[in-house]
Amino acid sequence: MDIRVVKSKLNGSIAVPGSKSHSIRAAVCAMLGKGISLIHSPLNSEDTRSCLNAASHYGAEVVTSPDMWTITGTGGKLRKPKGMIDLGNSGTSLRILSGIAAAMDFESRFDGDASLRTRVMEPLLEALTVLGATVESTSGKCPLSISGPLKGGEVTIDGTSSQFVTALLFAAPLATGEVKIKVNKLNEKPYVELTLDWLRRLGIKFTVSEDLHYFTIPGMQTYPSFQWTIPADFSTAAFPLAAAAITGSNIIIRNLNFDDLQGDKAVFDFFRKMGMRIETKGNSTTVMVGDDGLKGIDIDLNSTPDALPAMAAAAVFSRGTTRLLNVPQTRIKETDRIACMCQELNKMGAVISELPDGLVIEGTPLHGAVVDGHGDHRIVMALALAGLGADGETIVTGAEAAAVTYPDFVNDFRKIGASIEVIK
Repeated sequence: MDIRVVKSKLNGSIAVPGSKSHSIRAAVCAMLGKGISLIHSPLNSEDTRSCLNAASHYGAEVVTSPDMWTITGTGGKLRKPKGMIDLGNSGTSLRILSGIAAAMDFESRFDGDASLRTRVMEPLLEALTVLGATVESTSGKCPLSISGPLKGGEVTIDGTSSQFVTALLFAAPLATGEVKIKVNKLNEKPYVELTLDWLRRLGIKFTVSEDLHYFTIPGMQTYPSFQWTIPADFSTAAFPLAAAAITGSNIIIRNLNFDDLQGDKAVFDFFRKMGMRIETKGNSTTVMVGDDGLKGIDIDLNSTPDALPAMAAAAVFSRGTTRLLNVPQTRIKETDRIACMCQELNKMGAVISELPDGLVIEGTPLHGAVVDGHGDHRIVMALALAGLGADGETIVTGAEAAAVTYPDFVNDFRKIGASIEVIK
């Protein structure tokens, strides 16, 4: 699927969907829980459906509606899956479920789409092996098989991706003995804090150092059932925020909870520093460009890597130079997002160059072009935003990827005035 985008002015309000990070964690915890869990306002997207499908394979009873998931858990006694579990494009599900699978006394086999088969898995697989799991993978990536049980012990994990750490944290309570984890080179700390918040909410026992580099988790614990409402996704909210910045528009983003632990709420602070005016009253956040427009600044994105594509698109429309820094892990996401954003924005006339860990972007007018979404939901949406501010017509190819986290992206943006349409 391709989409056509033309320069636009936006107006109105938009409600972003639920958090993918929370929704997947909720689904996994409900699968492990004893009894019925009720998950309100979850994200219904391709990634979360992949996770729910896996939960069903493992014996959880999953009933979905647009506003709620009802999951009858297994009490930690997962059923051996029949055949391969297809996780589509969901790297979060792959990493977390690999950890859970390692705690079971049977084999689990995982695969996914072409993008998922490129995701780095070796640091996690090596750590699970140290703790007693058996892993088979010809490439250190998907497709792979894992069987347990986890016996506990001490392990060191590479924290280049926070998902490696999260996978161990969810699996360790299911081990037969105590697990001690040391983390090297931890990136994306807010995502680990999000995981710890889930463990606390469910009464899982653990100790953690202040810097999140050392964990001790007793084994033989059980997950309870729960009821919880998923907050709106700040990673997704970055797109209407950036769209307002790019088009010089005033819009309202609804249902954001700034008390939630999602790290990407920091994106609102980034845009304030660039010159946006942002006001929150109740559940409505109004975003608008200040009188002096946007200005380029230096931004450390280590804790908010998913924001890089949207920030790069907005930076092109800023005065001066913007540097997006300290985010090397974006090269091992669905795509190499640093290289892809540089390549595609260059097609539109951007003055942009790569750093090993980020991008340097000069503010300059853009023109429409045919650009490639690279099968990456965040790149597709970021390039569409760039098209909203560019002269002429922009075509984004492979735009179906947006459904991974934001199935209603095109329709929602059309409702606030975006000239964006699917090309049949």
